[in-house]
Amino acid sequence: MAGLRTMRWSQSLRSATLAGMTTPHTIAVLGLGRMGGAIATRLTAQGRDVMGWTRSGRAAGAVKTTDDPNEAVAKADFVLLALFDGPACRQVLDDVRHSLRPETMVLNTSTIAPAEASRLARQLGPSYVHAPVLGSVPAAAAGALQILAAADQDALDRARPVLETLGTVRRVDDAATAAALKLIANNSLAGAVLALRDSLRQADALGLRRAQALDILELGGLGGLVARKRPFLDGASPVGTADFTIGALVKDMTLLADASATPLRSAVGLAETSAAPEADIATAATVPAVSDAVLEPLRAYIRGHATGEPAHFRDAFLPTAHIEGIRGGAFVSWPLDEYCALFHGHSAPDEPSRTRRIDTVDVHGTIATATMTLRHGADTFTDIFLLVRVGDGWRIANKAYHRHS
Repeated sequence: MAGLRTMRWSQSLRSATLAGMTTPHTIAVLGLGRMGGAIATRLTAQGRDVMGWTRSGRAAGAVKTTDDPNEAVAKADFVLLALFDGPACRQVLDDVRHSLRPETMVLNTSTIAPAEASRLARQLGPSYVHAPVLGSVPAAAAGALQILAAADQDALDRARPVLETLGTVRRVDDAATAAALKLIANNSLAGAVLALRDSLRQADALGLRRAQALDILELGGLGGLVARKRPFLDGASPVGTADFTIGALVKDMTLLADASATPLRSAVGLAETSAAPEADIATAATVPAVSDAVLEPLRAYIRGHATGEPAHFRDAFLPTAHIEGIRGGAFVSWPLDEYCALFHGHSAPDEPSRTRRIDTVDVHGTIATATMTLRHGADTFTDIFLLVRVGDGWRIANKAYHRHS
């Protein structure tokens, strides 16, 4: 059956290529969320015959819609998928599979895992174009998307006029590569959002006015993001409709981490934000920093080193805590009492030249992790802490350190 479908598709493709663009194409857009709705609206505005469908029943402006995806697909020359994830793509394609004509092409703009893209490409053969897009709703509305298209040359030639209505087409070797490149591009966006968050948190800590800080940030490397997202960044309450949601970006970062089997900080950094999943990604840059309650045991720890007073360490740590690392070439695991016995209630002679900095704090419900850098004379220490919430406060459960001489 697959060979017969491929032969029939090839014959239909030759006929369609000879016909050129003199015959208008009918396009079924399955998925009318933020991006799907913008894509369908753009295609309609450019004179394409579009029929839209979405599970939610959401309308998309002047786009004709139907409650039955099979009705949308039955007469379509192209079926364009703009769905949330891989499982949604598989489910919808399974639902309409018997309505797909042999010559119908499937253009998938959804952001899915590389393995899922490969699977769909194998199942649908030369009638499938994996075409994830770079850019959000405004770019789709303006026909300014960057489209990573993976398909045979003949298939891409047929699909190109439709795709070029939406933006610039960049051919990619295969579906898995196109899907992977899209995830990498979104990872850079996630990193920019988290970098903007850090900059705004530092500006708040320094007492700078938000508008003043944003004006300067627009002049730097984050300028494009700040300029586009200014309505979400200026005030206490986000303004405007989300172009790209936190939930969608978290989904993409999770796909990337799973596909690469490599730790990905942005997946956690976004997932743990207090902003709503349906909020625009820029909102993640405006969430408050971690509470003082989480920082207090770390600050008590710093006071202990600054003063040499063991009581500060007892305030910082749980009584059951251990402090572990390599000392003199051997592993040590001190209980709290033994660690406190190293301090004698007075500062080190070179205390004025010593520095201590809290580098990271990540809170996950009732637990947190933190890292700190301590520069004590000729030695630099990297401390890693595990903290737990106890009642209304936080304490350090354990510490491990590395000494750089």
